Amino acid sequence: MRIWGLSDLHLSFSGQKPMDVFGAHWNDHVRRLEAAWRAAVRPEDHVCLPGDLSWAMRLSDVQDELQWLGSLPGKKILLKGNHDYWWGSVSKGAQSPPLRDVRQSSTTQ
Repeated sequence: MRIWGLSDLHLSFSGQKPMDVFGAHWNDHVRRLEAAWRAAVRPEDHVCLPGDLSWAMRLSDVQDELQWLGSLPGKKILLKGNHDYWWGSVSKGAQSPPLRDVRQSSTTQ
């Protein structure tokens, strides 16, 4: 098992705030990120994602990004970043299939 860390993905599957507005080096960043992730991360690895996962404002708006992250290899540990505005609905009890709150579990999978 290896431990990886990756932050500031700033995903925008809705297309409302694509990262390429910040320069050409952001073109196809999701495709490039996925290719690098799949080449490096094994299913038994842990990936810490410490914030700024998506530009989404509500949990319902971040579902595609969460499903995509869930489809990638490795066990993910998500932390809230300063741009993760959608996170507030998780803390209010809303549930999302790819998320599991480890605070409520004595063991991690």
